[in-house]
Amino acid sequence: MKIKIKKVLDYAILPEYQTSLAAGFDFHAAIIDPVVIKPGTFETISTGVAVEIPAGYELQIRPRSGLAFRHRVLPVNAIGTIDADYRGEMMIGLLNNGATDFVIEPGMRIAQGVVAKHETVEWEEVSELSETERAQGGFGSTGL
Repeated sequence: MKIKIKKVLDYAILPEYQTSLAAGFDFHAAIIDPVVIKPGTFETISTGVAVEIPAGYELQIRPRSGLAFRHRVLPVNAIGTIDADYRGEMMIGLLNNGATDFVIEPGMRIAQGVVAKHETVEWEEVSELSETERAQGGFGSTGL
């Protein structure tokens, strides 16, 4: 699949896969100076790129596991969606859930993206839903 991408900032780095079988590609921080994210706060970081996602697809913005596990830095909305009709610059809000300052350096890989197919649904309002074994069992109802 080919996806059109435009550098909004001259110094932007195009997203790239780190291995040949990776599902996700990394987005880089398109910043001139380092950005410090204080514990419990978030900063919006530029990627310097805009994309044209085909109809029927979304670009999911996900945490990079190394940043999340080692430093507790992840996108504010956990998984973000870039819709097929959005043409603006991609910005990523990064939240520092850690106990110490975290510094985003220029060009640092800050999040990963995955392109996923999706369906557009038509809602059918009904008065009853079919029965299942789980029924209305909510959080934790199936055990650990």
